[in-house]
Amino acid sequence: MSKKSGVNKEKFDELSKKNQEAMLGGGEKRIEQQHAKGKLTARERLQLLLDDGSFEELGKFVMHRSRDFGLDKEHYLGDGVVTGYGTIHGRLVYVFSQDFTVFGGSLSETHAEKIVKIMDLAMKNGAPVIGLNDSGGARIQEGVVSLGGYADIFYRNVLSSGVVPQISAIMGPCAGGAVYSPAMTDFIFMVENTSFMFVTGPNVVKTVTHENVTAEELGGASTHSTKSGVTHFACANEAECISQIKTLMSYIPQNCEEEAPRLPYTPGNEKREVLNDIIPANPNQPYDMRDVINGVVDEGSFFEVHKNFAENIVVGFARLAGRSIGIVGNQPASLAGVLDIDSSIKGARFVRFCDSFNVPLLVLEDVPGFLPGTDQEWNGIIVNGAKLLYAFSEATVPRVTVITRKAYGGAYDVMNSKHIGADLNYAWPTSEIAVMGAKGAAEIIFRKEISEAADPEAKLNEKVEDYTKKFANPYRAAHRGYIDEVIFPDQTREKLIRAFQMLENKVATLPKKKHGNIPL
Repeated sequence: MSKKSGVNKEKFDELSKKNQEAMLGGGEKRIEQQHAKGKLTARERLQLLLDDGSFEELGKFVMHRSRDFGLDKEHYLGDGVVTGYGTIHGRLVYVFSQDFTVFGGSLSETHAEKIVKIMDLAMKNGAPVIGLNDSGGARIQEGVVSLGGYADIFYRNVLSSGVVPQISAIMGPCAGGAVYSPAMTDFIFMVENTSFMFVTGPNVVKTVTHENVTAEELGGASTHSTKSGVTHFACANEAECISQIKTLMSYIPQNCEEEAPRLPYTPGNEKREVLNDIIPANPNQPYDMRDVINGVVDEGSFFEVHKNFAENIVVGFARLAGRSIGIVGNQPASLAGVLDIDSSIKGARFVRFCDSFNVPLLVLEDVPGFLPGTDQEWNGIIVNGAKLLYAFSEATVPRVTVITRKAYGGAYDVMNSKHIGADLNYAWPTSEIAVMGAKGAAEIIFRKEISEAADPEAKLNEKVEDYTKKFANPYRAAHRGYIDEVIFPDQTREKLIRAFQMLENKVATLPKKKHGNIPL
């Protein structure tokens, strides 16, 4: 490089060497430390995530501007975060990957500016944002400037919500204010044993509440995937986590104005005889709704979300004749499939994502009602149950319901009934659509007759049978038009393929308003 170019060759080589060290996570020793913890470096993660050779880095020469508390003596190019864009399955994505080997991945003013820059580009160009989080939190030496950086990111999270998909992978610690950015994204992935999320760590908890709790117990992947529901996916290691992100990306569109990618599909015999034998003869015997799902969708295509949280409802993505759909199904194998606080929130969140990004919804219904009890009432089952009702009512994507067995009480209304805007509602012959179960209804309606009968038990059984014949079937609802068709189970896949094809060009608009006021 000549002096005529205006660039000092020695200076350039020095900068390049520093840049190479920064690109390697701050040097070989730091890489070894990262690997010793069972963790990849920031760049290794991006290499696994993105298509080969597609990554274009932005801001690789950025350094922090702080001069306080010794920071003036230590500078690293990139300032603890790698940002840029690339492709996954050939589709554009914007990414940032925090580097724990540089100042613990802590967020500084310039670190935040780099993340904000790619979030703004994602909005302008209509592409997803994927954040690989591995940070100790705000850089303490920078004070309020670092806090302001977090707020800048939070603001973009909110503006981007419902416009482009946002995905967060927690690859290490995520504490304090840092947790709120992932919380506002659409999906959160965590890695078992190496990633943590909490507002206050174990030491603060012990000081304030005198509880002895480990980081894993307080905010590990297992805790957040089973108890709190904060994370949607708990993965065994980082490679699996990145693989799961890539799988999720195949089901969702680039932005709110596009549709999810479709796979080629050749129509054939769509009857599924296996569905005829799933519902037990005993109406109180459980079965696994996943068997119904797998019998309906394209083979091996069901990708479950929030699998270990609120297991009485099943949600996830699948393909039907090559097209991406979202599925919400009650799970009779867990709490008889009742709706409770956690399942209502889980279902509502998923429904709203699918509606935001043009993913049609299939609802598989077998619900005996809402879970009773003081715990549920005192913790707000009324407003939390209303979230699911609100989400379905607000959704304008194609919506189809199949009632497989029970559809009782207010839960019948909530689970995408015709009355709240469902496009098509099918029922299997085994379905029971009523205010409540036949026994409970008979005990209330015929209380006097039963109590005065010579044989109260025989009279009760007689009335239960009468009620069952009249109400505990799908035909009364079908007479009213609440059910569009009563179908045999083996017809379900064929009917659904045709239904979603018919609804492809559905147009529905909500009343003009700034936004609704969902019961949060």
